[in-house]
Amino acid sequence: MENIVFFVEPDVRLMVKKLSSSLLIFWLWISMVVVGETVNDSVSSSSPVVVNIGALFTLSSVIGRAARPAILAAVDDVNADPTVLNGRKLNLVLFDTNCSGFLGIIDALQLLENDVVAVIGPQSSGIAHVISHVVNELHIPLLSFAATDPSLSSLQYPYFIRTTHSDYFQMYAIADLIDNYGWREVIAIYVDDDYGRNGISALGDALATKRGKISYRAAFSPGALRSDINNLLFEVNLKESRVYVVHVNPDSGMTVFSVAESLGMLTSGYVWIATDWLPSLLDSTEPVGSDTMSLLQGVVALRHHTPDTDSKKRFTNEWRNLIYKKNPGTNDFNSYALYAYDSVWLAAKAIDDFFNEGGNLSFSTDPNLRDTNRSSLHLSSLRNFDGGQKFLKSLLRMNFTGLSGQIKYDQDRNLVNPAYDILNIGGTGYRRIGYWSNYSGLSVVTPEILYKKHQNASSSNRRLYGVIWPGETTAIPRGWVFPNNGQSLRIAVPNRVSYEEFVSKDKNPPGVKGYCIDVFEAALNLLPYPVPRTYVLVGDGKRNPDFNQIVNEVAQSKYDAAVGDITIVTNRTKIVDFTQPYLESGLVVVAPVKRVKTSAWAFLKPFSWQMWGVTGAFFLFVGAVVWILEHRHNHEFRGPPSQQIMTILWFSFSTMFFSHRENTVSSLGRLVLIIWLFVVLIINSSYTASLTSILTVQELTSRIEGIDSLVSSSEPIGVQDGSFAFNYLVDELNIAVSRLVILKTQDDYYDALDLGPDNGGVAAIVDELPYIELFLSTTNCEFKTVGQEFTKSGWGFAFQRDSPLAVDLSTAVLQLSESGELQKIHNKWLAKNECSMQVNSVDDNQLNLSSFWGLFLICGLAGIFALVVFFGRILCQYQKLNDEKEEEHIEDIEPARPPRRTLRTASFKDLMDFVDTRETEIKEILKRKATERKKLASPSFDGQPSSPS
Repeated sequence: MENIVFFVEPDVRLMVKKLSSSLLIFWLWISMVVVGETVNDSVSSSSPVVVNIGALFTLSSVIGRAARPAILAAVDDVNADPTVLNGRKLNLVLFDTNCSGFLGIIDALQLLENDVVAVIGPQSSGIAHVISHVVNELHIPLLSFAATDPSLSSLQYPYFIRTTHSDYFQMYAIADLIDNYGWREVIAIYVDDDYGRNGISALGDALATKRGKISYRAAFSPGALRSDINNLLFEVNLKESRVYVVHVNPDSGMTVFSVAESLGMLTSGYVWIATDWLPSLLDSTEPVGSDTMSLLQGVVALRHHTPDTDSKKRFTNEWRNLIYKKNPGTNDFNSYALYAYDSVWLAAKAIDDFFNEGGNLSFSTDPNLRDTNRSSLHLSSLRNFDGGQKFLKSLLRMNFTGLSGQIKYDQDRNLVNPAYDILNIGGTGYRRIGYWSNYSGLSVVTPEILYKKHQNASSSNRRLYGVIWPGETTAIPRGWVFPNNGQSLRIAVPNRVSYEEFVSKDKNPPGVKGYCIDVFEAALNLLPYPVPRTYVLVGDGKRNPDFNQIVNEVAQSKYDAAVGDITIVTNRTKIVDFTQPYLESGLVVVAPVKRVKTSAWAFLKPFSWQMWGVTGAFFLFVGAVVWILEHRHNHEFRGPPSQQIMTILWFSFSTMFFSHRENTVSSLGRLVLIIWLFVVLIINSSYTASLTSILTVQELTSRIEGIDSLVSSSEPIGVQDGSFAFNYLVDELNIAVSRLVILKTQDDYYDALDLGPDNGGVAAIVDELPYIELFLSTTNCEFKTVGQEFTKSGWGFAFQRDSPLAVDLSTAVLQLSESGELQKIHNKWLAKNECSMQVNSVDDNQLNLSSFWGLFLICGLAGIFALVVFFGRILCQYQKLNDEKEEEHIEDIEPARPPRRTLRTASFKDLMDFVDTRETEIKEILKRKATERKKLASPSFDGQPSSPS
């Protein structure tokens, strides 16, 4: 938003316009001589009545028409406020610059001769760069409300203070906006001056943080003719990107959209993003013509965000009738009016602080600017502001609320809380679709509310209202098309000499064929736009090409993409973008195998030795438990010891076939037996299934068990020519290069494995799974894979970094997979005779204890529980019988006789005899004893208890 124009004082303005530049410079030289001879070397005042401040900008520009009345109003408001400056007054020295960098610099030098303590301006970033070097020497701060060039914030310009926000923040807002819609490349259209170049440079840095970039920089000179802009936009329209960022001056920016409209670039599919120059132009133009609005339909623009405070509303309401305006009643208002107004108040408050801190308003001649004999510039008229450094510190520590918001500087000398309104132009005006601030990023909530909350700028919180894009569509534009320059995509295809089912040369169009080509073509057919393409075979046809080299050439832009059996590996993803994998892959080991004949002891193989041992132990355990539980109840479990041992063994093992003839009569015995029979049923069924599998499936074995045994050996290993497996084995598994044998064709695979390591062949081949599947299907299953797949990867199509085609094709590949079309293509090219790839091992069908320990645990707990209950009952009966017998042997008539051994101290043998006694006999004894005790306790005929006879 900058126009470089030249200003001279009003009484000589007409004369200067008529003079030549040489006469003008002569007049300036005369004025400098006069001023230089009439001033003292030093002027000092500790309490001046009037303090001079300067203003330097283009009065007739869009920004200048808004800034001039705002600055004049601010000066009057300051002078009318008794709380500021303690009775001192501000005197404004205003200079106009009229569209000339050189004359604008001369005006700036004239302004600095007036002993100003600060300069409001300049408007132009170009003039600001030059004048900043001058004020660095004179110690006079520049308070610029419109020079937004980010490079002016550098430490090189300590006396340049920006009272608006730097384009650095605006460009990061645009980068967030572009990232929000998923675009990766933009074209920058800008004016080629300090303002335009440095702003777009900041945009490039901001996009880089989002993995975006400026694909083309379309620059035009200040004051470029319409024909120049037409030629520029015609070239832009041939490019791939359809996202345009326009960063120009408000006074000439509409020419860009006028030319774009004539070229048909404001229709559906295009995205136009304008910086704050466009809202400034629209805000200051009222009413906006219908022709102008028709050019801007669907454009997204950014505008400086200023809070809606009461003071701002009051100022804007009074704006039309300000007496300072050249044309009262007109609008001319934009956000720069607020920043210009606040700039005056910033200077006034800092001057007040400067005097309160004991500052002295004094100017002295700079010895470095004294004229020499050969100089005709009379630079001695420029004097230093002695208190400039102290005044600069006062400016930077100010903190107050102005019309534009909080006026406070951070450690980088930028205004705090930069924020922008995001506008969508449509109809006869525009609507706000959201905000951006460096505190929270994109949001539909005003920044003032978000400042009170915890900072959260994550992408999940980004949200904007819907946008109506050019062409009156609400669908988000793709943001790119294939360039309309007659060129098609150059796609590299490996010219394979083996496994040609995946990709190979073809005599018919398009010149290549194979599984990979069919998948790529099917994915392209799902895209909503045509993709012109040319396939380029890479390789001499005598050996497979180096796939890493193909990927590198894509990264170096020799090719636009690579299609084929290209594995997605880490080092490749660092330089190119891959699509979603269309085929799973991974490295496997294939080796020769031999058939193993069935042995005479095959019936033992279904169970591991631990399983056999535990099963046999439980047969004996259950037999013993059932015998114990049934021995006192069941006559079939009684008899001589030898007979009882045979009964236990017979009963135990006969349950395996459910052929036991002994009946169980006790409840506990039946409980244990039912659970055990269920366990036997499971064991029998599992054994039968495992034995059947072992005897019917032919067993194959290999002396190579997998990648670990292969690495630890010293035998040669075969790898495919051009495969990434070679580098993987060397770099990751540290296998010596001398052990690796390059195999070029499928016949080489067969011969190397058939010969073996002792006859010049290889012990095994390491290759990717798709190749091995195809190879094994053609060898009558003479070879098998051993071990497991030890890497996981996939095949994808490679594109240059940030190519939008990679994203669209990834979606297309997923659609192919979900629809089943991908499997149909696989069956067309890769479906061969199937055989088992994996080597069969006895261990694969062998049943281990880990599969049955739960059953054994349940059975064991049931047996233990039954035994605990059983012996508990035995002890209770034994104790009861023992107590009754002890009472019968009490000898009252022989108290002096030594006590006999009671039943309480009965021997263990007595207890075992009791256990061996039948349950019915024990119950009869206890019943008889109970009856006798009852009789003894009954009363006699005389009422006395009867005594034993």
